[in-house]
Amino acid sequence: MRLDEAELHTGKLVKREVVEHPGGVTVLPVDSEGNCYLVRQFRYPFGKMMLEAPAGKLEKGEEPLACGMRELSEETGFTADEMIDLGRCCTSPGFSTEVLYVYLALGLHAGESHPDQDEYLNVEKVPLKELAERVMRNEIDDGKTIVAILKAEKYLQNRL
Repeated sequence: MRLDEAELHTGKLVKREVVEHPGGVTVLPVDSEGNCYLVRQFRYPFGKMMLEAPAGKLEKGEEPLACGMRELSEETGFTADEMIDLGRCCTSPGFSTEVLYVYLALGLHAGESHPDQDEYLNVEKVPLKELAERVMRNEIDDGKTIVAILKAEKYLQNRL
């Protein structure tokens, strides 16, 4: 974290707090029947369990695609035949440098998950259509998961 002095377009100087972040990746795995595999985990800042697409931080020098494949395997045990790039988003541009890369994983192959030592995850299978409906009913509140669900749904509709 840093505290900058920034000049506004008016010439006025203001203080701006900036959180430096290495960036991350989120992956929405979707099987041939249209089911998604998400993880439910406790999120300390919110004091509750949250349903999320598998995701993680980029390691220094790591490419987003490699990170996505690693996180997919670690958190769900899946590998994928296709990792479709759905774009990127700036998660909180008002104070953070985090850029999140979003992938859709298709052609899934099951395996054993191997989460990080401090991760406690439960994998849940939910149809994509139901997830999109839950997003619109405000039942899913994790930003990266909302972006991944809505982008994947649109991509798959256009692919048919």
